[in-house]
Amino acid sequence: MKLHFRFPLAAFGLLAFLTNCATTVTEKEKPSNMSQPMSMPVATDARRPDSTGAAASATDTRIISEANGAAATPATAPAAMTTASDAASAAALAADRPDPNALSASAASAEREKEKKMAVADYRVMLTEAETTLKTKPRDATALLQRAKAKSYLKQYPEALVDYTAAIRYQRNNPDAYYNRGVNRLMMKQYKAALTDFSGAIKYRADDKESYFGRGVAKMQMYQYKPAVADFTKAIQLDSTYADAWEYRGISYSSFDKMSEARRDLERAARLNPEAVKSLRRYVGNTDGRAPIKPTPAPRAPRPMPAKK
Repeated sequence: MKLHFRFPLAAFGLLAFLTNCATTVTEKEKPSNMSQPMSMPVATDARRPDSTGAAASATDTRIISEANGAAATPATAPAAMTTASDAASAAALAADRPDPNALSASAASAEREKEKKMAVADYRVMLTEAETTLKTKPRDATALLQRAKAKSYLKQYPEALVDYTAAIRYQRNNPDAYYNRGVNRLMMKQYKAALTDFSGAIKYRADDKESYFGRGVAKMQMYQYKPAVADFTKAIQLDSTYADAWEYRGISYSSFDKMSEARRDLERAARLNPEAVKSLRRYVGNTDGRAPIKPTPAPRAPRPMPAKK
């Protein structure tokens, strides 16, 4: 039997889903290629929304917070604070610590949710702005990441991969770069490489539930259901209302005959997200106790949100 996973978007958001049918599986069964694009995690980078909703770089926000309360003239304050912020980033990079200017896990999730709602025209503007910056600053990691994200949203996955890799070369401690490249690699069905990227994101942002979820999905695609359970469990520990993690952990449990655990998780997922009742019926049986519905494809999983026309 073949299993086709739906990839929730965020994973870049892992939060938007396509609904497919699914067969029950055994641990030894390898998922087949997905018949539809993955609903991936929504891509993010080190950019924060300012009070007007416009995008402001994380460096800019830190410049404000790191002024230490000292009064400075407009001519001297920005330069001094930028130097301090850049120095902090450089020191963290040298010590292989997380970039202090990277988004927090909660801010990253919010940014992914925001970006997945953008239209095709917005992604093209994002691409143009990044390319303009790169003409004069070809090693600008933020612009490279921005261009990579735009290409991913426009489904130019191989081209995006090149830019993600370049961004990581110049800023190897940015969790958003690893997370987004992991999602891009899921879209390209490069599951082992995606797993490594999500691990990189977790290294530099250990409380990112969507990185654990993405890594769990990559493991499921390589039919590593038991290891996937550990990642979904961590995501649930970080957010007990994470319906997708409950659903996918339940599906993973069902694959190696932990049916009581599978039912528990899928029932919890269905309470959090009514759509998950479909997985409950497919993987552990109908709610009235009858046997699982056999033939059909699978549940949801991460993908960059389909661009709006």
